This record gives sequence, C-alpha cells and structure tokens, in this order.
Amino acid sequence: MNDLHNGGPVVALVPAAGRGVRLGESMPKAFVAVGGISMVRLAVDGLIASRAVDRVVVMVPAEFVESAVALLPPSDSVRVVIGGAERTDSVRAGIDAAPDASYFLVHDAARALTPPELIARVAAELRAGHRAVVPALPVTDTIKSVDAHGGVTGTPDRAGLRAIQTPQGFAADLLRAAYATDVHATDDAGLVELLGTQVRTIPGDPLAFKITTPLDLLLAHAVLEGMDARTS
Repeated sequence: MNDLHNGGPVVALVPAAGRGVRLGESMPKAFVAVGGISMVRLAVDGLIASRAVDRVVVMVPAEFVESAVALLPPSDSVRVVIGGAERTDSVRAGIDAAPDASYFLVHDAARALTPPELIARVAAELRAGHRAVVPALPVTDTIKSVDAHGGVTGTPDRAGLRAIQTPQGFAADLLRAAYATDVHATDDAGLVELLGTQVRTIPGDPLAFKITTPLDLLLAHAVLEGMDARTS
C-alpha cells in the first residue's frame, strides 16, 4: 500500500451512521443493498481497489458495529468504529481512530459506485502537495436563489458553479484543525474553507453520484447491472 511512499499513510474515513430518511428505508442508508451488496461494502471495495488508500475507518451506529464487521472485507486495513448522531460527530470519531494519518479521504458510503480511478486521483493530488482536494462536476441545471417564501432573488451564473462529490481529500493536520472548531458546514471542505485554506477541485465523475432518494437507488441498481453485463 501507499505508506511505503513518501508522505505517510492515506486513511479513508467512511461515515455510515446516517439514517437515510429520504431513501425511505428502515435501516441506515449505508446498509441498503445495491445489486445485492450493501452500499458501505461497495464504497469500501472501491477505496481498496484504488490502491491509493492504506487504511479504511468506517463509522457506524453502535448497534450496527457487528453487522458492519460481517459485511466488510476481513482485513487488518479495515476498521469499524462507533459513529455519532451527526455526520460531523462520525468524522471526528474517524479522525480520532487514525492519529498517525498523514492524509484523510472522507468518502460518503452513499457514493457507492465511485470509480477507484477517481479516488486515486484525489490521493495523488494530496501527495503532490495540495492540502485540500475535492472532485467536482459542472452544474447543468439553472440555479435560482430564493427567499423564505419561495420567491426568486437571483440567478447565479452556473459557469462558476460546481457540484461537489467525494472522496474529499485533506492533509491530516488540516482536517484535524477544522474539526477542532465548533463551526458547522454541509461538507468537510466547507469547514476547511472557513480556516482560510484554498480548496482545489479536480474533475469528478457522474458515477460518483450520491444515492439519496428511491430514484437514485433505482439508478444505482441499473448502473450496477449494466457494469455486471459488460464484465460477464
């Protein structure tokens, strides 16, 4: 693995404690199956297949630790820890579980079909000296800002907008500093931005979409079936 290279180990953190209310399932979203395999297993398999990650830490609800261990590949490089009520709590628990990490990749289990090549590119950018790296796709829809009553207040130029994916990569000391604050943001890069650090974007991949709604789940099933058909 990559800890043999200069710069120290890359540790992937996979928050998998979210309840996934919008998906309409009774279990945490990460444990929902796509093509017969749980999202969390697909996500971890992709991280391992990238050959850019030295260890993976998966954060799950306390009552799902045994289930997660059973679902994930038996490996010394994959560890399951108890996550928190909020995503930030889970990431913080993952950071605490990897005190020797030189770089962190924070990866949503719900982006289960993320290509290993994209993961490897994020890690490579970190090793090249960039302290914060995120995959990004151009926004294709017209975006409107609205007020509390639903009235349109503006139309930002979408040429300067990007939809951000994961894994989001960071120098370990930078992510630790970001999580040492009590500030909240919708993603890890947002916390880092508040420290004044420039976040670098690289081209994302449509397959790294987030499985959030029942429609997303249908799409993921179809994509995975298509992949299986091409390789069989």
